Amino acid sequence: MQEMTEPELILDVMGQNCPLPVLRTKKRLANLEPGTLLRVFTTDPVSRVDLPHFCVESGHELLETRDRGSWIEFLIRRAAELRETSS
Repeated sequence: MQEMTEPELILDVMGQNCPLPVLRTKKRLANLEPGTLLRVFTTDPVSRVDLPHFCVESGHELLETRDRGSWIEFLIRRAAELRETSS
């Protein structure tokens, strides 16, 4: 039996530094349908703090964070309603 998985979109912000990973994630999520999954790849170490904080403030669900050594991977589910953040 084949396992059903939700489709994911990818946002690669490798090599970009704060605040660009959060700003680009915010912009991408704003253009997606509620419930859509977005996987973000970043090399910015500050993203370990900034992206989870952004998700809490904006209402998005951070499903997964994976530290890959030289880069970090986040899986975010787009919120039903967007909340304005200072990011």
